[in-house]
Amino acid sequence: MGTHAAALGITLVAYIFARRLAHDRQFTFGTGKRGVLAGFSSAIVLLLVALMMACESVQRLITPHAIQYNEAILVAVIGLSVNLLSAFLLRGHEHGHHHGHAHHDHPHDDAENHNHEDHNLKAANLHVVADALTSVLAIVALLAGKMFGWGWMDAAMGIVGAVVITRGSVGLMRETGGILLDRSADEPLITVIRQRLEVDADNRVADLHVWKISSSECACAISIVTHFPRPVEHYRALLSEIDGLAHHTIEVHQCLSDPCLPIEQSLSG
Repeated sequence: MGTHAAALGITLVAYIFARRLAHDRQFTFGTGKRGVLAGFSSAIVLLLVALMMACESVQRLITPHAIQYNEAILVAVIGLSVNLLSAFLLRGHEHGHHHGHAHHDHPHDDAENHNHEDHNLKAANLHVVADALTSVLAIVALLAGKMFGWGWMDAAMGIVGAVVITRGSVGLMRETGGILLDRSADEPLITVIRQRLEVDADNRVADLHVWKISSSECACAISIVTHFPRPVEHYRALLSEIDGLAHHTIEVHQCLSDPCLPIEQSLSG
């Protein structure tokens, strides 16, 4: 529970950090990744906890220790109560934190869209659920040991808990790691951006990069080729209704070939 308390401290520090630096223009795309980074860090801590649980459980299987069942059950029940209370406080809790996006053209601040995943909050919930799970498994194992003399159940349940916690932490590391490394956004979003631009005039998207700058928002860099170039604001307006697209870098190239010829011929040439 001490390691989980430290991980929840990471969650708190991340929110404080984001709030204090939300208006700092040194962060080009805002502080949206602070929750992702905190989630990644918490996942690492959780993975270490699972490794410690597994090692301790294997050691106790090899070298059984005497268990004070009544005291151990009391501690496990107290731990479960604390985690159930923590889960209740976290569930459905709406955070009033904000993160700013200092765009190249204008800065603005947005509240986090809670319809999207908050990896910082997800990490906190994962720690609480993991701790509650280990408490439940411990209670079951201790009762079995006390009633039937199955002392090995405590260590066995520790291994089961370690496996379950490892799966959750690895999944969270994959999600957050991809965002931290600017993995490309989901293909449906890329397709929508391309369609919104190419349905206008004879525009063709020559180059397109879309990546996440937070759990819920993306940035994009676009190169457009057209016979009839318009101001950049025109193309931004075409993308304005796409949910979660917070920053655009757009460059427009005029196609110098005959307007009667498809742009694809000019691009291939």
